[in-house]
Amino acid sequence: MPAPNNPASGESPRAIDPGVTACLLFERPIVELEHKIEELRQIPDVSLNGELRPLERKRDRLLADIFGNLTPWQTVEVARHPRRPQFMDYVRGMCDEFIELHGDRLFGEDMAICTGLARIGDRRFLVLGHRKGRETREKLACNFGCAHPEGYRKALRVMKMAEKFSRPIFTFVDTPGAYPGSGAEARGVAEAIAKNLREMAILRVPIIVTVIGEGGSGGALGIGVGDRVNILQYATYSVISPESCSSILWRDQDHPEEAAEALRLTSPDLVELGLVDEIVPEPEGGAHNDAEAVASALGATLERQLDELSGVDPEALIEKRYRKFRGMGALTGLEE
Repeated sequence: MPAPNNPASGESPRAIDPGVTACLLFERPIVELEHKIEELRQIPDVSLNGELRPLERKRDRLLADIFGNLTPWQTVEVARHPRRPQFMDYVRGMCDEFIELHGDRLFGEDMAICTGLARIGDRRFLVLGHRKGRETREKLACNFGCAHPEGYRKALRVMKMAEKFSRPIFTFVDTPGAYPGSGAEARGVAEAIAKNLREMAILRVPIIVTVIGEGGSGGALGIGVGDRVNILQYATYSVISPESCSSILWRDQDHPEEAAEALRLTSPDLVELGLVDEIVPEPEGGAHNDAEAVASALGATLERQLDELSGVDPEALIEKRYRKFRGMGALTGLEE
């Protein structure tokens, strides 16, 4: 499996790159230690046991302590990390071949959703996901991962193509939500998402969904109906962002920490609630610190799940998928 490069620097990923200033507030102690470690590495005669090893052990303890005790809001920050691997990083890291498909054949091309035919070894499938962009120009072109209706219609068009040719479907969710502008509303973004929910529920091929960063609102659900729903360890999945939830409950956006706690949007909460099936582990420090390891773990998970689904009769597949989503949100503890 080819190894992806660090999406920010183009270099092989490691603990935390001290040359990258984009870090979260709670990551700063780790970054400072990395600076010291890098400075010592530049000195030829420094003893690894005498100088470097204690600092590396301290860094590892900090990583374990900080990332082992993240609050829900800190998890949201990790899911939004500017260096976090995005859809195309996983495609390049896992796939031996990828051919992008464009347009919804109705209105135009939406850069916020990327679709294409892909191959891992002799396995051929359709892959699609949200695209946020890296540089400012790309982010603007992709609307920061917020898709217009034509993006969801493009996704459905290629998913129907996959069904026609009996290709399984992998979707990668990473969006704050669908684009909220008047143009998207005028072109029917709510209808486009609703139609995707309906049509994905009855596709006759296996669908595996993975939340790789933010899973926000209907924008996430528009490509989120599947036979298996995975989530990366530090990704989030919620009906609303903490800031928007805060603005509704507290009349301002100054309470995202409390909102994140109440929303139960972290991967352990989502498994407990039955909204996702499996957590894909990330290295200590998050996926942005070892993109290769995460791509490898996710690729192995997807191949295993595809093996589990490949022999299932299409009618049984659809029935199980229907029951899976109908069973979500059941109320418990109510008196009859």
